[in-house]
Amino acid sequence: AFAAEPNTLTAGEKDAGWRLLFDGQSLAGWRGFRTDAPGSAWTVKEGALMNGGKTGDLMTTGVFGDFDLSFEWKISDGGNSGVIYRIALGEAATYRTGPEYQVLDNQKAVDNKLPNHLAGSLYDIGRPPPKDVTKPVGQWNSGRIAVRGWRVEHWLNGEKMVELDLAAPEGKAAIAKSKFKDWRKFASAPRGFIALQDHNAAVSFRNIKIRNLDNR
Repeated sequence: AFAAEPNTLTAGEKDAGWRLLFDGQSLAGWRGFRTDAPGSAWTVKEGALMNGGKTGDLMTTGVFGDFDLSFEWKISDGGNSGVIYRIALGEAATYRTGPEYQVLDNQKAVDNKLPNHLAGSLYDIGRPPPKDVTKPVGQWNSGRIAVRGWRVEHWLNGEKMVELDLAAPEGKAAIAKSKFKDWRKFASAPRGFIALQDHNAAVSFRNIKIRNLDNR
């Protein structure tokens, strides 16, 4: 079980190799996608990393290969965001190279029409989440992304939402049917950055912790 106190690690978590990506107090360890400094709308308030919109994605300064990422998210009314991973630099947007874990108000967001655009989905790729386990807007949801090679798992509030190997025939076929089909560098980097998406909606994150799975 994770620590009761947000943005801290238990001794057991430390022993298991977890480390915090967000210290609960500052933007240390984070940058913008195209800038060294985070966008001005990203702030820290009451132990949460918050975005007010229109300032660009917030990205880790470090890159990760195989990993287990755990985080909590809270979305605004009708809001949309995401966690994008294995991002490479040099493209126009984070999502041109990195797959996205969707963060959404499933009830009121404009982008709630397609099942594989709902919260916890591998955005626009493959099968939709089996069920909606999101908490009401304003409450914290727990998310998890595990990546080994290109086998991806998404979890939401303890339920597995997605399991797909993007490098295997099934995964490649799913990408070929998605909006990413013509983006040559999509889901190709063996290591990359992780970003919290600015989708012009208020969103909060906390308890962002990662465990390196390389060579495990």
